[in-house]
Amino acid sequence: MVKAAVRYVCQSCGEVYAKWQGQCTSCNEWNSISQEAEVTGGHKSAVGARSPKTNVVTLSTLADETENAPRFTTGVAELDRTLGGGLVRGSATLIGGDPGIGKSTLLLQAAAKLSLSGKRVVYISGEEAVGQVRLRGQRMGLSDAPLALGAATNLNDILATIDTGPAPDVVIIDSIQTMFADEIDAAPGTVSQVRASAQALIRFAKARSTALFLVGHVTKDGQIAGPRVLEHMVDTVLYFEGERGHQFRILRGVKNRFGPTDEIGVFEMTGGGLNEVANPSALFLSEREADVPGTCVFAGLEGTRPLLVEIQALVSPTPAANPRRTVVGWDSGRLAMVLAVLDARAGLGFGNHDVYLNIAGGLKIGEPAADLAVAVALLSSLTDTAIPRATIAFGEIALSGEVHGVPQPGLRLKEAAKLGFEASLIPGGKSSGAPCTLTQNQIGHVTGLLDALGLSL
Repeated sequence: MVKAAVRYVCQSCGEVYAKWQGQCTSCNEWNSISQEAEVTGGHKSAVGARSPKTNVVTLSTLADETENAPRFTTGVAELDRTLGGGLVRGSATLIGGDPGIGKSTLLLQAAAKLSLSGKRVVYISGEEAVGQVRLRGQRMGLSDAPLALGAATNLNDILATIDTGPAPDVVIIDSIQTMFADEIDAAPGTVSQVRASAQALIRFAKARSTALFLVGHVTKDGQIAGPRVLEHMVDTVLYFEGERGHQFRILRGVKNRFGPTDEIGVFEMTGGGLNEVANPSALFLSEREADVPGTCVFAGLEGTRPLLVEIQALVSPTPAANPRRTVVGWDSGRLAMVLAVLDARAGLGFGNHDVYLNIAGGLKIGEPAADLAVAVALLSSLTDTAIPRATIAFGEIALSGEVHGVPQPGLRLKEAAKLGFEASLIPGGKSSGAPCTLTQNQIGHVTGLLDALGLSL
């Protein structure tokens, strides 16, 4: 006989407690612990599991030959790029992002293109009715796609539906937090339900060689809601980033068992859906005007793709004892470090100024290589002198004030030369292998920035 054991689970991190308490000692969240019933015994040991059968595990060595994972493209080039070249049969992909960022729109477009190419695609929505999904598809001009739509939240019903007939090539679940299994005595979205539903769906995908997409909600901190084990269970984790005030959307891979994890896909949100951006550098810099103080173009690198983006800084005097430091799109701690180095090593007075820093286009940068471009933008604003708009900069600033080299400088400069840039501020040292058409100004220490830029305090 099945016996229900009561336990208390943190809905933020998945930590289990024997009794209720107000704060989770694992993630420090308040009022996140709720009571759940755990099935401990009986003939059903897991949701969707069949009768146990003992098999001998085949062992091999690292020297054995391995076949490459079979892939097929989705028809959305930027999505394929982020996935590492396309979808792998039997893989599970989790896509997270803020509400309204475009997760469902992207997957609906990909599903329509896959179905038009002859693939059998099933789209299950747990948040919208079939009519709502159909209306969105009609607005985007996807009415001709032979896509199989369904609206359901019961896990067993969904498994029975997709297990009938030939196995689908792709299954999309939107979203995993709305799914629930009858065997689990807990509300949809709880740790137990999310874990059990994802496990059953992934088991089906592996057994039937079906590519599975799971849409995941995110918390206020931008992390995928539910147990952290959910990200460990899937093969690929993608985050959809962007600001609602900007039309650009970034699809970033943070885990990929079948490809690189540092690739990004760039999209532009329009009234007809998401448009792919083949040359994001040109798009991010398209609205640059004449030379303006406080701006500098950073030549970044996202995976194998060079990306040029404008960094904007505003330095304003303030009588306040604690000047403001406001950052959008960059690490605030990194900005504090750059300001401290400029003050201590170059004698610049940022201590009595408010500093505002923004990455144009809503992009988020995590590269330390942006240090030098940020320092140039800060100096330009502090001296109220514009930097020539045909100049780019990149380099990592150390606490000693030295400017260190960054990976693949030649690729960054090649992209800048292609877009018409003429000069560069790069770390001092060995040659970067840049095109001869681009003037290289090597900066070995932050004290040389003023002379290199022709600025004076």
